[in-house]
Amino acid sequence: MVLAFRTDSTRLSSFMFANDVSGKNFGHLIAGCDGGHHEFSHHQGKAEKFEPYAKINAWHNEQLAYFLDRLSAVKEGERTLLDNSMILSGSSISDGNSHQPDNLPILLAGKGGGTITPGRHVACPRGTPLCNLYVSMLERMGTPVQSFGDSTGALDIG
Repeated sequence: MVLAFRTDSTRLSSFMFANDVSGKNFGHLIAGCDGGHHEFSHHQGKAEKFEPYAKINAWHNEQLAYFLDRLSAVKEGERTLLDNSMILSGSSISDGNSHQPDNLPILLAGKGGGTITPGRHVACPRGTPLCNLYVSMLERMGTPVQSFGDSTGALDIG
């Protein structure tokens, strides 16, 4: 993806580590994680599932950090490729054990070409649709929309 962005082969990409119910076994990647993310996310309060679940989540975040570091190493004029990007990472569930769809773990990295103020934690009111973020991102890509999915407006990310 970094190479595709860097060469302007594309500036739009989507990457999913695994399908939400994937049984991908992480044992060959992470010591002590003989099982899948989905399996460990349904921990049922069992302590023996917490550590492998945390290790798999940490591994995913390490991959994201590597990607962001690679983007930030590419200069584009006065900015970096990361500065000129919007990288969205997250999950559609905040607690896999209860399938909780609120208070989602969402990260928006990059500065969107200088249109996004980075380094902030934005706490939205309970019930704010994630699609409000998508509306804001679409605006920054030159595709303003009145609504998207269940959006109720744009989020202030600038």
